[in-house]
Amino acid sequence: MKFKLTSLAALSFAALFASCASAQTPKPVRIGALVDMSGIYSAHGGPGMVTAVNMAIEDFGGKVLGRPIEVLSANYQNKVDIASARAREWYDRDDVDMIIESTDSAASLALQRIGVEKKKITIFAGSATSALTNADCSPYGIHYVYDTYALSHGTGIAVTKAGGDSWFFITADYAFGQALEKDTAEVVKQNNGKVLGSVRAPLNTPDFSSFLLQAQASKAKVVGLANAGTDTQNSVRQANEFGITEGGQKLVTLLVFLHDIKGLGLKAAQGLQFTDGFYWDYNDETRAFANKFYARHKGMPSMVQAGAYSATMHYLKAIAAAGSTDADAVSAKMKEAPINDFFAKNGKIRADGRMVHDMYLAEAKKPSESKSDWDLLKINAVIPGDQAFRPLSESVCPLVKKG
Repeated sequence: MKFKLTSLAALSFAALFASCASAQTPKPVRIGALVDMSGIYSAHGGPGMVTAVNMAIEDFGGKVLGRPIEVLSANYQNKVDIASARAREWYDRDDVDMIIESTDSAASLALQRIGVEKKKITIFAGSATSALTNADCSPYGIHYVYDTYALSHGTGIAVTKAGGDSWFFITADYAFGQALEKDTAEVVKQNNGKVLGSVRAPLNTPDFSSFLLQAQASKAKVVGLANAGTDTQNSVRQANEFGITEGGQKLVTLLVFLHDIKGLGLKAAQGLQFTDGFYWDYNDETRAFANKFYARHKGMPSMVQAGAYSATMHYLKAIAAAGSTDADAVSAKMKEAPINDFFAKNGKIRADGRMVHDMYLAEAKKPSESKSDWDLLKINAVIPGDQAFRPLSESVCPLVKKG
């Protein structure tokens, strides 16, 4: 009997101790990184973006408001239903405070709606559609790195003014591609150019031959590729095989990442002009971050990966300033504070959720100009943030006060 009582007492004490320990352990701040781990965009966001988020947390100190910071990551496989299901699971079951995503516009629009419903901050590091800060804006959505407006205006204006005044588009057949084509077509027309036609290509198609033949037949001076990832790489390679540029047409890639140029090789990519949000070799600060990232990831960071680090750090600073993880309080602090780091100087998050910062008009180097494996680009011009992104005077976001 004594043994039983002692055992019961020990069990009761252990349960009490565990309960007290649990009560003393602060609830973690949880960040969900929703990425393409193995598909066509995995090099641009993917595991590298998860690495960047973890680096930001480590550099911040691993805790905020005395609470540990945890990262959950998942592969959404470029599917809206998987992205939506995982977001709801994270919010409802795992008590995630913020989701940061990479590279899919259709999924990002779904995440934006869920964020509004759950009153949770969503940071868009890789999605491109400018609808996120225009018609579909949200008080909890932060569009951090680039968008279709910036891509189209940076590259579209430069190419059209340089004589490329007739265009034919090969467009990825989903929200991102359609938005990028629309925004670029408007820029071309505003600068006295013409759009001679377009064709929609399925996501992740291996064969662009029929689309390239239509582009050749159009006789347009410019063939605009409104796609991304390995779709861009495949279409550029096949355009070279079809002799697009040898026939006098100019090939313009409207969204290109550093890893696309690396994958293509400079022999195929040389001369491609595009708008970029970050380049690792731009200055001492970008090189310092890039080398630290390279030591962890064995590759230089894309603009999405660099932006994810910056956005995560800015989010954690806002929690500290707000003294809370409440989405309204944190969002207000994120919009109050300027962003000054290796990624952006005097960056500012507007009422519509757009983070405004300088963009760059980049060009792929010739093989003879490159001095190392990752020495791939030259920056031809800096596009000031207030020129790169849609002005609030043109916005239809209901959060923007007119007048």
